[in-house]
Amino acid sequence: MEERDKLHTGELYLPGDESIMAEQNRCLERLWEFNHTPPTQPERRAALLGELFAEIGEGCYIEPPLHANWGGHHVHFGRNIYVNFNLTLVDDTHIYVGDCTMFGPNVVLATAGHPVLPELRGQGYQYNLPVRIGRNCWLGAGVIVLPGVTIGDNTVVGAGSVVTRDLPANVVAVGNPCRVLRAVDERDRAYYVRGRAIPPELL
Repeated sequence: MEERDKLHTGELYLPGDESIMAEQNRCLERLWEFNHTPPTQPERRAALLGELFAEIGEGCYIEPPLHANWGGHHVHFGRNIYVNFNLTLVDDTHIYVGDCTMFGPNVVLATAGHPVLPELRGQGYQYNLPVRIGRNCWLGAGVIVLPGVTIGDNTVVGAGSVVTRDLPANVVAVGNPCRVLRAVDERDRAYYVRGRAIPPELL
């Protein structure tokens, strides 16, 4: 089996393989172009994202700069996703994000890991595990999601959290390591923040 064939299997492989690097660099050239497109050219940005990503739905907005190991080549975005500054996609294998999810600034979604054993790390070995984010989630500023993690629909992850394990749907989760704080409940239908009532016409 070639090293390139191990990107999506979870097996240990050598990411510095020449064939891998050649393909990766082609993707990174396109990402550079996206990050240097003027804000007055939204159509050009949207077109480039369509070329960069494995899938990207309608109504997605990504604020440059965007950082991605493979330029988004293994990233699958649904519709109406909002991304603030400095999203980092360590997309050595697949990242899936559902419709209407939002990312604060400086979020990291990492699929790549390295073995704890020093001898293997010294040789440059890596493994990749996919990341899955559900529909209508909100990841606050500085959230880090580690390889292999799944986050359920409608879940909110508090700023600065490090998500090391799966999170269920319909919860608020915070911390390092990230843990469920509470369910999304009736309070959230009444107040949007610190006792401020949601206007009835919005419900």
